[in-house]
Amino acid sequence: MTQRQLWTISGLLLACATVIALRVMVGTSGWGIADDETIHQLRVQRVQVGAIVGAALGLSGALLQSLLRNPLASPDLMGLSAGAGFAVTLRTWQAGTLIGATAAAFPALIGAMGVLLFVWFLSQRRGLIDPITMILVGVIVSVILGAATMLLASMMPDRGFAVSRWMMGTLREQIDSTTLLISGACVLAVLVWATYKASSFDVMALSEDEARSVGVSVGRLRVGQFVGSGVLAAISIVLAGPIGFVGLVCPHLVRLLAGPTHRTLVIGSALSGIVLVVGADTIVRVIPTSAGRIPIGVITALIGGPMFLVMLLRMRR
Repeated sequence: MTQRQLWTISGLLLACATVIALRVMVGTSGWGIADDETIHQLRVQRVQVGAIVGAALGLSGALLQSLLRNPLASPDLMGLSAGAGFAVTLRTWQAGTLIGATAAAFPALIGAMGVLLFVWFLSQRRGLIDPITMILVGVIVSVILGAATMLLASMMPDRGFAVSRWMMGTLREQIDSTTLLISGACVLAVLVWATYKASSFDVMALSEDEARSVGVSVGRLRVGQFVGSGVLAAISIVLAGPIGFVGLVCPHLVRLLAGPTHRTLVIGSALSGIVLVVGADTIVRVIPTSAGRIPIGVITALIGGPMFLVMLLRMRR
């Protein structure tokens, strides 16, 4: 790594440690370490959930942008989050009760993968992917599935409000340790694989012919990126519902700070995702409201939207 890349990763690690410490210390009664062990464990578990979700979203965005060669690709814009959210809501409607994280895992994975396949298929022109068509298809699919999800929520008067809040992005409160461990292991496995294959991602960013000429298995690499991004999107939906802008902003932020090299990009995107989601959860706890906690998706949109506009303007210059 270059000195610039090392400084970037070091800064993101420091930022992660800072927001994690702040989140563990903040509570309804003020700042400080909780005296009650149960409350302290709940805070720690919420940090773990936020870190897994943030890393999954940031890394998923980096993989999608590399896979599709489109800087606007992200789980929310491509419809993966909407597909997974619709599948989980549909399963909730069929079950007749709110389902837990374990029961939501398979529907979320099927929904995310199905939408990605659909968008990929419709975006092809003469065997090549058209970036503009892909974004348009992804946005339209997101709108349609979002409307369908709200329709299902309106058909569940006893669970509709909970589903609506979950669709705005809210970290689950009750998650068993096994589900949390499996989710974290999956995110870590994809991160290790992406870091190992980062040099191949760099070659693929030039052209497929050049990648094949140096021995890169383009087909296998694409399948890995495809499956990895879908699994990560499903994990984030299961643990927190749809949270926007994290997968879009984090890779751009790392490119701006450290350049386009994929080894730094995948690690930095995961770390910056942790900073954004755990930081947003900290802000949610600090801001008092009479209607309960503000959904994290609202905070990430308010932070990520302006950040993305600023980065776009800087890139144009």
